[in-house]
Amino acid sequence: MAPATAKKAGEPDFRIVEGTLYRASEHAKKSDGASLLIIDEINRGPAVQIFGGAIVAIEADKRLAMNGSEQSATQKFELLDPTTGDIKEYALPHDLYIIAAMNQADASVEPLDVAFLRRWEPLRLAPDSKVLEAYFGVIDKADPLPDTPTEPKHLYQAACRAFTALNRQITLGRGPEFQIGHGILMPGQDPKRFSLDEAKAFLASAWSKVLAHVEEVFFGDMRGVAAAINALDGPAYNPYKLTETTFADELRFVLDGPRTITSDTLYPMLRAIGLPRGP
Repeated sequence: MAPATAKKAGEPDFRIVEGTLYRASEHAKKSDGASLLIIDEINRGPAVQIFGGAIVAIEADKRLAMNGSEQSATQKFELLDPTTGDIKEYALPHDLYIIAAMNQADASVEPLDVAFLRRWEPLRLAPDSKVLEAYFGVIDKADPLPDTPTEPKHLYQAACRAFTALNRQITLGRGPEFQIGHGILMPGQDPKRFSLDEAKAFLASAWSKVLAHVEEVFFGDMRGVAAAINALDGPAYNPYKLTETTFADELRFVLDGPRTITSDTLYPMLRAIGLPRGP
């Protein structure tokens, strides 16, 4: 149902509309038809209420046969016919495919219903440093980094090392599901064509987002933030340092450093984060 727009006096305030699942299903029922329905952030809505009676019907063995006929296990559910407004029984077609994505570590929403989750084939995606290295063209991963970058490859090597080390620290401190995906460091353009200044500008912007993620992951735990970016007992050239102070006679920790990552602070920060630490 949707509010009626531009309605005349005496007409209903609401009208029946074709929902996304219905339209995708109707297209998939056509001869040689198929539909792919993509749902992003599925755990941010009341998924169980939204799917309603279709929850069981989305299972593969509860669909219609490939030729559109009903099977013994076909599960129907009730919906309002968009044409007549009458309630009718409906079954989902064989060639309707649904992909749903979610951030399982998102603490701002409630976990999805277990019975609902059982009706999906789970696929866990994890950060892949090798993808990032290939994207930036990093070949000599073990080469020592210079004190000052003279070409983009030095920045890319430092960024890849820092990315790997940072995710290792996040995994230790909060768990693997809180890691940062490699896509945040992959721009739409080819980084191999960047000049040194262009590479600095891009990575400074991207790592500002990375640090914002770290602060969110370790919200309320300044020592956790500092540990993740190697600012506890890290090298002197790290632009970030954890200091101790007091407030109302209680110990407090403050992370001193630039609020915005610049071209000048980017490289030393990456070098510091990427240094090997502990077992």
